[in-house]
Amino acid sequence: MRWWSVANFVSNAGTWMQLTVQNLLVLQITGSAAATGLSMSVQAAPALLMSVLGGAAVDRWPRKLTATVSQALLGAIAFVTALLVVLDRLDMTSLLALAAVTGMIATVDGPACALLGNDLVPPEDIPSAIGVGALVHSAGRLVGAALAGVTVGFVGTAAAYAANGVSFLFVASVVPFLRPAPGATRSTPSPPPFSPSSSSSSSSSSSRKSVRAGTERRATGSDMTVRQGLVFFARRPRLVALAAVTGISAVFGRNYGLTLAVLVTGPLAGGAGTFGTVSTVLAVGGILGAVLGARLRRPSVRLVGTLAAAGALLQVAAGLSPSVAVLLVLVLPMAVVESVSDTAGTAVLQTDPPAHLRGRVLGVWGSVGTVWSLGGPPALGLLMELAGARGALVVGGLVIATTIGAGFALRSRRTTTVALRTEEDGLPNRVTLGTAA
Repeated sequence: MRWWSVANFVSNAGTWMQLTVQNLLVLQITGSAAATGLSMSVQAAPALLMSVLGGAAVDRWPRKLTATVSQALLGAIAFVTALLVVLDRLDMTSLLALAAVTGMIATVDGPACALLGNDLVPPEDIPSAIGVGALVHSAGRLVGAALAGVTVGFVGTAAAYAANGVSFLFVASVVPFLRPAPGATRSTPSPPPFSPSSSSSSSSSSSRKSVRAGTERRATGSDMTVRQGLVFFARRPRLVALAAVTGISAVFGRNYGLTLAVLVTGPLAGGAGTFGTVSTVLAVGGILGAVLGARLRRPSVRLVGTLAAAGALLQVAAGLSPSVAVLLVLVLPMAVVESVSDTAGTAVLQTDPPAHLRGRVLGVWGSVGTVWSLGGPPALGLLMELAGARGALVVGGLVIATTIGAGFALRSRRTTTVALRTEEDGLPNRVTLGTAA
């Protein structure tokens, strides 16, 4: 797990270095901010339709081999991009094509690496492993963004892509040496082994064993279809609830790089340096939240919803901030709550499904999450156009908190109704049994 964390830190730093440089590169090629947004959308778009296929591939193929190959392919794309930059042959068309291929490979690489990391710890430590992963991600983002400016300034744009390629190859070289924790490997149950004593068992016992063996074969991947993941997700109320909480939070909150930037530079009359300070506090809060999230032992959807509602109320208060100083006081707990909520939600998502379905469930989640990531910023931008930065933060926070509160109330009401019906249905049975006794 230590080696995996180091490898992920290196990879995340390289990825954020490339993402930062790529945005600058698109601006240099086209001079258009819209083109920059287009390049990001093209890389994210494949997940909308292909994530479910990528998840199915992760369930079907050996996880270590899948992660190794996907990381090597991503490294190759980074090296090709660096070569095109050096040769001055990189235009917008080729950049978009490379971004699209990167997005397609990521639909397999994402769930493969996530589930591979879970295999390295005992099942009870998976929430902690996810928290460590969030911490590594936040630290890698900070380092990568900082290194991007240094690398471009002293070595050039191509070096940033080459460095990211090396980071992918480093991960690919580490994966074959990883050893799963005892009891944490993705096992494929098989029918009970034949024993001499079984030959003398009754026909009814043999029939039961055959049925059980057939059930195990069906449940362990003889038919690794995408539909199984979709059906499981749709019929699992806690996963649907998790998707609802995460989706509404993604659309009406979370995009603090947009809302807080407009708030700081507009109503609060700050500059780029001030927003840089706010961004730093957000990053620090994310790291603190990851540390706290790593201590979770029993994450639940209720916890995710409670934290999301608390973050939404903090967002409302941030929208009403009279000064930058007050905003900075609120931003830190906002980031902490968001990070812990994300860690808890990821833990539920990766542990709730049975092992043979986790890749496909993550694939479904990737497709759903892409809808939020593509549709959330434009919707939030429209809200800001209509209500301003303060109004968007306040209205968005109230929508999140109210929706989650209504969900909790509905859930509590249903639970109470079911309990009352169970008690009413059980009362005659208890009376009858008592009389008979």
